[in-house]
Amino acid sequence: MVQIGSIVKSKSGHDSGSFYVVVSLEGEFAYIADGRRRKREKPKRKNLKHLARTNAVVSAKDFETDKQLRRVLWDYNFGPINPVAE
Repeated sequence: MVQIGSIVKSKSGHDSGSFYVVVSLEGEFAYIADGRRRKREKPKRKNLKHLARTNAVVSAKDFETDKQLRRVLWDYNFGPINPVAE
């Protein structure tokens, strides 16, 4: 179950393969941000079926700014971690 603060991986679109944090939910859509291409103030609206969830969830205070978002997602996008739950 995807919730606010979940780290997710995009499965489709031009951003496929990138990791994001869910900043809000609205019905069948999640608003995701990564702090670089998609800022916290202007998240991307993405259908939940186009996202692969991971087991990682971060607290809301850990992604209040774009810099904190980038720090949280660094290992997922550029490091050896690949924790996608299939």
